[in-house]
Amino acid sequence: MAQPFLHQMKSKAKDSRCSNLFQSLLAVRGRVWQQVIMNNMRTQVVIIGGGPSGLLLAQLLHGRGIDSIVLERRTRAHVLSRIRAGVLETGLLDLLEQADAGTRMRQEGMPHDGTLITYGDEAFRIDFAELTGKSVMVYGQTEVTRDLYAARDKTGGQSEFEVDEVQIEGADSDAPAVTYLQSGVQNRIACDFVAGCDGFHGISRKSIPGATQRSYEKVYPFGWLGILSETPPVSDELIYANSDRGFALCSMRNPTLSRYYIQCDAGDHIDNWSDDAFWTELKRRIPAEQAANLITGPSIEKSIAPLRSFVTEPMQWGRLFLCGDAAHIVPPTGAKGLNTAASDVHYLFSALTRWYQHNDADAVAQYSHRALARVWKAERFSWWFSKLMHRFPHHSGFDLRMQRAEIEFLRSNEAAQKAMAENYVGLPYEG
Repeated sequence: MAQPFLHQMKSKAKDSRCSNLFQSLLAVRGRVWQQVIMNNMRTQVVIIGGGPSGLLLAQLLHGRGIDSIVLERRTRAHVLSRIRAGVLETGLLDLLEQADAGTRMRQEGMPHDGTLITYGDEAFRIDFAELTGKSVMVYGQTEVTRDLYAARDKTGGQSEFEVDEVQIEGADSDAPAVTYLQSGVQNRIACDFVAGCDGFHGISRKSIPGATQRSYEKVYPFGWLGILSETPPVSDELIYANSDRGFALCSMRNPTLSRYYIQCDAGDHIDNWSDDAFWTELKRRIPAEQAANLITGPSIEKSIAPLRSFVTEPMQWGRLFLCGDAAHIVPPTGAKGLNTAASDVHYLFSALTRWYQHNDADAVAQYSHRALARVWKAERFSWWFSKLMHRFPHHSGFDLRMQRAEIEFLRSNEAAQKAMAENYVGLPYEG
């Protein structure tokens, strides 16, 4: 009787040891598994958004020895497929040079010393160079982004693509962090600051408590129908056209690639517009001389962009800062979108540099105030220029005569032309 009992006790002991071993293996495996799905990192600045403003900030910070990680929801190829305006202010040109991303822009960009304003068959030129001593550069936003990616690759800076479920933690504390999911792996980046460069629909602005924000918005009752065509531009400089049929813009990307726009109804759809219908309508809205010289061709891209103005205040909450479309949107009239984002980058870069080099907390605290002072001036210019050039549904006969008088005043008054030129080439960065 003793042998079976002894065998049972040995068997149970063996089972117990196996069970304990199994449990130990499970625990080890669990820790390894947890390490796999929660990848912890550390950097100084997390930049949410891999568009031009996020990349520009990353490069400028790198030049001052400040580390950053850029997070982008889309693929790099998708980011580089976006077609955007490409009129660059002098301030942005300087920032690109400082970020070591200006060489190709200087070689291939098209400097513009002025622009044409037309109304009916009347036309006059605003001479930027003569009035301000400055010019603008026509260089596509896609190319700017491509150059910034090349510069970041050169420095070995970390950029993560196809990130999902981005969340900002502890922005109102001294130890913020950003978490995200990538290829099924959960990641967490501890950092000093978070820069939200992720656009109007991104997570950054939504992470700021609504009670601390105030937003201002104006939605315009029309959009811009735009096409891109492999045709030479109708003019060496941009043409902004006011006509009784609505606004039109003749622009370009390079000497063989043109970008044209016409004002359309807010609810319009590109399916309503064949290429022939677009070209016919464009010719009706620009002076006869330019219409006769217009070379048409198949569109390689066609889209409708709504027009609105939007600003949220403040542009920071704790250690979270908003840049570009995350904080404000302007109508495309006057090409201030990317340029205003660049001014935000300038102010944030300056503030963070002073923080790390001089422990200047006041510079960081004043970011929103300094950035918004310039943002509202850019909003004013885009609002004014949009009102000047478009037909509004509510326009009365008096309104139209006032618009015409404003255009003719601009044509005849050098002070008015200088004010427009100063805004168009870019107001200086202050502070």
